[in-house]
Amino acid sequence: MRPLWTSLGLAPFVIGSAVAQPIDPLLTRHLSWRCIGPHRGGRTVGAVGVPGKPNEFLIGVNNGGVWKTTDYGRTWVPVFDDQPTGSVGWVSVAPSDGDTVYVGCGEGLQRPDLSVGDGVYKSKDGGRTWVHVGLRDVQQIACMAVDPRSADTVYVAALGHPYGPNAERGLYKTTDGGSTWRKVLGPDAETGAAQVVIDPKRPDTVYCALWAGRQGPWENGRWQGPKSGLYKSTDGGETWNPVMNGMPTIAQGLGRIGIGVAPSDPDRIYATVDAREKGGVYRSDDAGRTWKLLDEDHRLWGRGDDFAEIKVDPLNADTVYCANTAAYKSTDGGHTWTCWKGAPGGDDYHTVWIDPVNPQTVLMASDQGATITVNGGATWSSWYNQPTAQFYHVSTDDQWPYMVYGGQQESGSVGIRSRGDDGQVTFREWHPVGVEEYGYVAVDPTDPDIVFGGKITKFDKRTGQVQNVSPEAVRSGKYRFLRTAPVLFSPVDKKLLYFAGNVLFASTDRGGSWKVLSSDLSREKPDVPSSFQTDGRPMAEPGRRGVVYSVGPSHFTTDTVWCGTDDGLVWVTQNGGKDWKDVTPPGLTSWSKVSQIDAGHFDDATAYVAVNRIRCDDPKPYVYVTHDYGRTWKLAVSGLPDDPVNAVREDPSCPGLLYAATERMVHVSLDDGANWSPLRLNMPCTSVRDLVVHDDDLVIGTHGRSFWILDNVSSLRSVCKDRPSSSALLFPPQLATRVRWNMNTDTPLPPEEPGGKNPPDGAILDYWLPADAKSVVIEVLDGDLHVVRRYSSDDVPFRIDPKTVPSPTYWLREPKSVGTTKGAHRWLWDMRRDPLTVGGGVPMTAVLRDTPFGATGPWAPIGTYTVRLTVDGASVEQPLTLRLDPRVTTSPEGLTVQSEMLTTTYRILKTVAAWRNELQTLGQALKSSSKAEDVARLKSIEQALGGTGPGPSIPSLELGCRTVMSEADESDMSPTEAVRKLFDTCLTQYLELEKTMKNLRG
Repeated sequence: MRPLWTSLGLAPFVIGSAVAQPIDPLLTRHLSWRCIGPHRGGRTVGAVGVPGKPNEFLIGVNNGGVWKTTDYGRTWVPVFDDQPTGSVGWVSVAPSDGDTVYVGCGEGLQRPDLSVGDGVYKSKDGGRTWVHVGLRDVQQIACMAVDPRSADTVYVAALGHPYGPNAERGLYKTTDGGSTWRKVLGPDAETGAAQVVIDPKRPDTVYCALWAGRQGPWENGRWQGPKSGLYKSTDGGETWNPVMNGMPTIAQGLGRIGIGVAPSDPDRIYATVDAREKGGVYRSDDAGRTWKLLDEDHRLWGRGDDFAEIKVDPLNADTVYCANTAAYKSTDGGHTWTCWKGAPGGDDYHTVWIDPVNPQTVLMASDQGATITVNGGATWSSWYNQPTAQFYHVSTDDQWPYMVYGGQQESGSVGIRSRGDDGQVTFREWHPVGVEEYGYVAVDPTDPDIVFGGKITKFDKRTGQVQNVSPEAVRSGKYRFLRTAPVLFSPVDKKLLYFAGNVLFASTDRGGSWKVLSSDLSREKPDVPSSFQTDGRPMAEPGRRGVVYSVGPSHFTTDTVWCGTDDGLVWVTQNGGKDWKDVTPPGLTSWSKVSQIDAGHFDDATAYVAVNRIRCDDPKPYVYVTHDYGRTWKLAVSGLPDDPVNAVREDPSCPGLLYAATERMVHVSLDDGANWSPLRLNMPCTSVRDLVVHDDDLVIGTHGRSFWILDNVSSLRSVCKDRPSSSALLFPPQLATRVRWNMNTDTPLPPEEPGGKNPPDGAILDYWLPADAKSVVIEVLDGDLHVVRRYSSDDVPFRIDPKTVPSPTYWLREPKSVGTTKGAHRWLWDMRRDPLTVGGGVPMTAVLRDTPFGATGPWAPIGTYTVRLTVDGASVEQPLTLRLDPRVTTSPEGLTVQSEMLTTTYRILKTVAAWRNELQTLGQALKSSSKAEDVARLKSIEQALGGTGPGPSIPSLELGCRTVMSEADESDMSPTEAVRKLFDTCLTQYLELEKTMKNLRG
């Protein structure tokens, strides 16, 4: 397809006369995404067990890649994350070789929020490594079947483009493991294959369901063509015949068919048939020659766009399972059914896999992820261990730690903390927030316990109560709304709440009353794109269906608001909604969905518009930029791949720094969109539906892999303002927050319990090396320019052996060296002083096993520091502010007492360590002497070192100081009276021991 900008008369955005250069990957290699969850499963269709390994299963998540369990679903591990797509519709394991796995990409469904894939992948080692083996343009693979006799013979049901015709649609077969493919069934570019099943006892007999199904360019627009049907081959796919006798006809509205062959009796076949007339569950007892309608209950077969699953018990042909919005079971050959699994077990079941040897073991894939039973359905594994949630949008609040919010597809809503208090982000850190599953979530800026969202509700965290606060017009049906209706507050007026259908609403009293700010902003007579036409005629007439899909309120005034519709219009008002101006980029056609508008943070006339045209069968990226209220537009797509764009956001702290959320990853631009570079880094490939910048963090909502955070993008801001030169750079550090968490008394969660990652525990120090260096030193200096902490590339990391130092494992940190190679690096100062040492430079932790501050010193005081980076002798400095956890309420006086006590105790221990070394040296020198005075001095030295005899000794002073350090340093609280008394005792002992040292020196 020809790029849209060629028909719009636009060109990719350039600065001046030359296109700026993209980002050097070395500038971003120090950055790393972290998943915070929630660990609640999302829509999953692919599901299969591994032959001969009853504990192993694989699932294909619609936008979350492939996952594997080896413990019956107790834990799941991603095995597909380094691939260029995350949209998966099917997973097959070769019956003859459990290590051979095939993955079909694309969701294999027809629904409004789908993502597409890029063909077939193959693994020959159980999912450890993958290769792409063809059918790249299929986009949607609905099913696959591997011949039980050969792992190299595979059938692929290619559903094809969901929004347009394509030749690579139908049933394909390979006999060489994917090296070559041959289309064996499929009449035209409109009719795809929805399912393929091999007769388990007669592998040359194959059944295939064709489905001419497409999505329209408007929400919930559907079309079904005239060539759907069920076909059978008895010669391995060479010839095919329809087997529809007794089933509904095309004239009766035949749609998608699902089929299940009974392994114990292959002549027994069940089918779910979606049809306008006589839809239902059918059965054949003669291998498909004739069919009989068993049950017309819509719950078993309805919603064919989503569901067409029926499976037969491998040992009993009368026991059959049907998956739909709930899962049903029949034990009398399909005549009667009972609900076998449903809410609260999750809704919308897509795939059933039954162990061919032990039918008590069943794997089910649903909109809540994957769940396994090993006792015939009596109990099930949890789906609260899969971070595959599907979000449409993401938002944050202003608390610390801040919360991340979104509506999860088919699962309600989520509010989750960006940092957990126990070392990770677990189930303790998140909770539903009473918002409809599809929509926005907007937290009241004046009260973080009040949450709005959906169409439209108000949730109070304090009580858990939800109130419907939608405008009366919503309930009357006067206006049109989509499930992703925008809900957001004005950045200028904290009481101004926006809500949108085909008009824009506003409320200033928390939804108590609403005002309509616009007329219908959609197209009155939208065109039908060519991708949704046959023989030049529309497959369906849209009528006026469009809605306001995105709202971009100004950051400067409530008078300016931008709106974008899902049918391809951009509007702006500069007087608070009294007048609206159509400022749509020239030539933007109907149903070009304006997925997100971000108003400029530095200029009221600026807006960034993301347009997603996948519903016009156009996967290309479209990002429009205006700096004059939409009078002129520039297309800013240079460097973006053929991947639809869902959102573009401007960094609120750096002009020209942009982030784009696309269907596969995040991209970044340093030059206002002139050039884009990938920012995928360590992330799996997944659909990124929305992103926001919260302080120094980039937060994204994915449609298949939950929430992710890129911590501290301040280095990108520095690079945007001034590209690195030939000198080493120390990027300005972000504000560092001193956080403590309880690691002493509570039993940690078991490692099998799922959890998201916390941000780094410390002050992040990012630096850039223009070339490989011989020596790199990082120092943190206090206000008097005394070195508080020093790190060097020459340091040998000290490793604590858990066998000899039985500290909890989560105290230990993997040793790391200061980086010296060319490029960007990230170092973490743990906000503590240099390690306390005993003789030989051994960290005191190796001796003091109960010390809670690891192989380091006590916390550094709150205040301002200087960070010095020295590279091969040349130094550069940056200021760093260390603040207290904002939640701490201890008085300044109490914190001062604590800080002074810790500082003094720390210095005492360092001095005592030096005394120990000094006395040991003196003692060694005196051991060979026989003089009476030397013998007396040696005895006194041994008493001081060993703790025997009268007077203060080093061990007793060390023990007291260690206790003070342990108890005073464990929290941001004023020391107790007992600790203060112990400190006074230690100080007295220290002064006495100081006198002893003078005497011993002679």
